[in-house]
Amino acid sequence: MNKLFRSLLNPDVGAVNHGPSLSRRGFLIGAAGAGITLAFYRPGLSFAQPEEVIENQTFEPTIWYQIENDGRIIVNIAEAEMGQHVGTALARIVADELEADWSKVELHHVDSDPKWGLMVTGGSWSVWQNFMPLSRAGAAGRQVLIEEGAKLLGVNASQCRARNSEVIAGNRSISYAEIVQRGNMSRSFSEDELEKIQVKKPEDRRLIGQEAKALDIPDKTDGSSVYGIDATVENMVYGRPLIPPTRYGAKINSIDDSEAKNVEGYLQTIQLNDPTDTVPGWAVVIATSFYAASKAASKIKVDWTPGETANVSEQDILDRGLELIERGDGGALVVNEEGVDEAFSNADSVLEEDYIAHTVLHFQLEPVNALAYQKDGIWEIHTGNQWQSLILPTLANALDVPENKVIMRTYMLGGGFGRRLNGDYAVPAALASKALNRPVKLVFTREDDARFDSVRSPAYQRVRMAFDAEGNPTGMEHHATAGWPTQVMVPGFMPAATNGEKYDPFAIQGAAHWYSVGAHRLRAISNDLANKTFRPGWLRSVGSGWVNWALESFMDQAARKAGKDPIEFRLALLKAEGKNAGEAPNSVGGASRQANVLRRVREISEWGQEMPADTGLGVATTYGQERNMPTWTACVAKVHVDRNTGKVTLQKLTLVTDAGTVVHPDGARAQVEGAALWGASMALHEGTVFEKGEVKDQNLNTYSPMRIRDVPEIEMEFVDSTELSVGLGEPATTVVGPAIGNAIFAAVGVRMTEIPIRREAVLAALKA
Repeated sequence: MNKLFRSLLNPDVGAVNHGPSLSRRGFLIGAAGAGITLAFYRPGLSFAQPEEVIENQTFEPTIWYQIENDGRIIVNIAEAEMGQHVGTALARIVADELEADWSKVELHHVDSDPKWGLMVTGGSWSVWQNFMPLSRAGAAGRQVLIEEGAKLLGVNASQCRARNSEVIAGNRSISYAEIVQRGNMSRSFSEDELEKIQVKKPEDRRLIGQEAKALDIPDKTDGSSVYGIDATVENMVYGRPLIPPTRYGAKINSIDDSEAKNVEGYLQTIQLNDPTDTVPGWAVVIATSFYAASKAASKIKVDWTPGETANVSEQDILDRGLELIERGDGGALVVNEEGVDEAFSNADSVLEEDYIAHTVLHFQLEPVNALAYQKDGIWEIHTGNQWQSLILPTLANALDVPENKVIMRTYMLGGGFGRRLNGDYAVPAALASKALNRPVKLVFTREDDARFDSVRSPAYQRVRMAFDAEGNPTGMEHHATAGWPTQVMVPGFMPAATNGEKYDPFAIQGAAHWYSVGAHRLRAISNDLANKTFRPGWLRSVGSGWVNWALESFMDQAARKAGKDPIEFRLALLKAEGKNAGEAPNSVGGASRQANVLRRVREISEWGQEMPADTGLGVATTYGQERNMPTWTACVAKVHVDRNTGKVTLQKLTLVTDAGTVVHPDGARAQVEGAALWGASMALHEGTVFEKGEVKDQNLNTYSPMRIRDVPEIEMEFVDSTELSVGLGEPATTVVGPAIGNAIFAAVGVRMTEIPIRREAVLAALKA
């Protein structure tokens, strides 16, 4: 067994003092001659063949879980846990099909390994992409347990059923633990056989959709959960980065650390040489403690030559976006139906509006950090990360080693929200460790984290609609420009548009709406100045957060122009015809399901009721992020506007969500609540701008997310559904902002087209 596999199986490599348990009781890669596929489907089952009770024997029907001989069921989780209880949801899927006793289920978050396929936690994909593979895995294990249990009971398998970790035949039963101890698990399944395995009908499920305690909460509550920032190792030193004034193109001319040498514990400052251009112009302060490294960093003088974007402002980026839109000859035509130009030339009237969304930072609770070191020829990176498969090739390139010589150890994430999809913060830790030939724990301060953040790009959009004489839409076009994270980090994920141009799907898909508006054109444009100034990132709700701001604000304006109720206007356009009819398995029902959540939110909110003075209701709806994974969501926001100060008080949010089958109800509610509150925070409170090539606000003294005092009443409801499970981490974020903007108009008659909505802007609009 080579050193890589030995490091995967040996938890003692590097003698990490505060990491999670990393042991596994089997390594089944290729166990039955089955290959390992990419994505989320893992074929191949292999069963051990004991002829008698064997102490410490385990049953591993798939790589996804194992059953110990004491009956414990350990589910392997390849998704990152950052507060969304993803392990509980995925284990729930396995346990339901396995007919497991939930009290015996445990979670094991796995390290990076090719056998897990594409390791990424984002885009609300986790349950959606894993539901059927995990269901089949559980069903396959249940099938074998019933067969072996029947043999041990001396009956035919057709006489048996599985319940609560037991195989039952009449008034006799045998536990899974005993079957594992005594059974002959010799059968293996091919990929084709797994594909054909029948899973339960929705009405036969016993765990999915039922209340359950999240399995990760006890450890988080008592403090035993281990995060990346907790990891330590023998002979480790601490590092704090010295970040240049521009993200790209900076060069160090000189470093003066003479004053830092008086700091107890300070060791040295090293200049990084990064062949990947992830951290150009960086230096790292090395010390025996983070306190010493941070104190020394404040005393070190670095002379930099900055890159070309040293004087770029937020307005420069937005102006560039407008310029690109008005040029009219660039970008990707994501939707380009015939007749758009004719619809506008023949229109009785036209509505046009521009919308702006400003820069947003992640500000996750745990600033980014990484511990890196080499042991027995293997580089270990200990950190919290959402997309191991993305950063591992970069780390290998930076360290000049084959990719199979780098492994990422798994930890809890103290908040991710998309920031840790980009694992760039691990690169300087690895480079520093290589330069020093000893373990380096690199920790970013809050300011470092903000300056190095992969921010949500400022965005400029223009939306137009053509109307006939009766006020019915006959054509629509939407132009959206921003920095594109997929373009700069993983261009291979970019599909081709109708005109052959590649585009970032995560920066536009929320605009590929399900409304029937006549001829439709949707153009996505990459803002090259944004891409040069910073590394655009994915932020919870991805691009849809700013895309839906424009789309749903505009739909409200269109309804007002047509003289129609905003909900009735939308319902009339959600016809579920043609491309909007939906299709199996993901979008069954199409636009009719979006219409359904709109009708329901109208029923349970105060819609149609008389409001107090300067108080209004606004509505917005969305299908989420992707047309091929729609999460139908509708929101009504209730706000009060103070005409004297411009202050907007968000009083209530009412949300209805159709996410198909809801696996873990409590986790689902938490996801929608958290997403909705972040949407409200980005609409009314947080946000920053670029000044001289960097974000203006770098700590929470000036960057102000929503405070507890600002949290509104929330009423939410899920549509009872047995359709395919889809995403819940992000859709609610996208509807709240436009619902608030539309509510402001309903309250005081002023239309906000820029987020965040500042009281100064509201007051100016009121006085205009």
